[in-house]
Amino acid sequence: MSQFSRADNSILARWWWTVDRWTLGCVGLLIGFGYVLMLAASPSVAARIGASRDMFILKQVIFLAIAGVIVVVTSMLSPKGVRRLAIGGCLIALALTALTLVHGVEIKGARRWIALPMMSIQPSEFLKPCFAVVTGWLLAEAKRTRGFPGTMLAFAVFAGILMLLKSQPDIGMLSVITCVFMAQLFIGGLNLFLVGVGVGSMIAAFAAAFIVFTHVRSRVMRFLHPGQGDHYQIDTAMQAFGNGGLLGRGPGEGRVKDLLPDAHADFVFAVAGEEFGLLVCLFIIGVFFFIVVRTLLKLLAEDDPFVVLASAGLVTGFGLQAFVNMASSLHLIPTKGMTLPFISYGGSSAMSVALTIGMVLALTRRRARFHPQDQSASSRRTAAPRGSYAA
Repeated sequence: MSQFSRADNSILARWWWTVDRWTLGCVGLLIGFGYVLMLAASPSVAARIGASRDMFILKQVIFLAIAGVIVVVTSMLSPKGVRRLAIGGCLIALALTALTLVHGVEIKGARRWIALPMMSIQPSEFLKPCFAVVTGWLLAEAKRTRGFPGTMLAFAVFAGILMLLKSQPDIGMLSVITCVFMAQLFIGGLNLFLVGVGVGSMIAAFAAAFIVFTHVRSRVMRFLHPGQGDHYQIDTAMQAFGNGGLLGRGPGEGRVKDLLPDAHADFVFAVAGEEFGLLVCLFIIGVFFFIVVRTLLKLLAEDDPFVVLASAGLVTGFGLQAFVNMASSLHLIPTKGMTLPFISYGGSSAMSVALTIGMVLALTRRRARFHPQDQSASSRRTAAPRGSYAA
């Protein structure tokens, strides 16, 4: 890419000189870690279920390659193109998520997946980025256009998603989407009293989930009372971090991948801790932190409310997903089956996260800004008589 000159006006050259290359580089690092950790974690998991040792590796190579293409292609879109993609994607994802309630594959008591020939797809994964952009647009239009019921429409979309995810049930995904929506409302200027009402509603909803859903109650009680219930997975993960120490036991020398059924997915961070040590884990955390903070800092100079609200929602969901996975592995919060972006195994997760980052890169690309004084100066130059100079 470095051979592109600034005079080159091709689509690829214009994309290269306007996209945030630091964030793009961080995405490349995460994809690289995803390949390395799949090589470390997946053969043992595949052998344990009687599949080919290379099955998960080969699938993840394809998934991450597609994810990389999605990041690049999506980041070339204009803000209008991102909005159109998100609206269409949200409608399709809503329809497919509703379809899971009828024809979905039931795994561990939840209907979240649709079976395809080579993989299972989780449509709700694609709701996260599309929802963030759609609600960002609706909230921005409510401020920009007098009489447009954007806020009410955003709440209606959220309510529809809430009902679908509650029915699956997928409380973790619903929690992330709720936090994204609350963050957008706060950034959009929601009254602090209403912010307090929203936080109180979230606490009440969590209490209701604790009472209604037995798996939620079981996870919370096991987190609060370590001496009760089955703690095999989290105890094994914590031992893996301890065994890894500062520099790790070395590639391929870990044991946690032989013991945990989800070592390639929910507990891939424990594999990184055991084989590569604390320093590599801190580096991975730093990469996620850099992407989130850099995006938020870029938004401080942005004057388009749609770009601010949509990008803030997208990066909030991205950061929360990474936090939930790593914090669960470290027993900082109750366990929740959520993938580590670009690193855990999973096609739906890799592609939805790629869509998220692609949209962030598209919305935060450097664009020529129009100012009224520029038009007046241009008009004076155009109107100046031949041979004279406009002031």
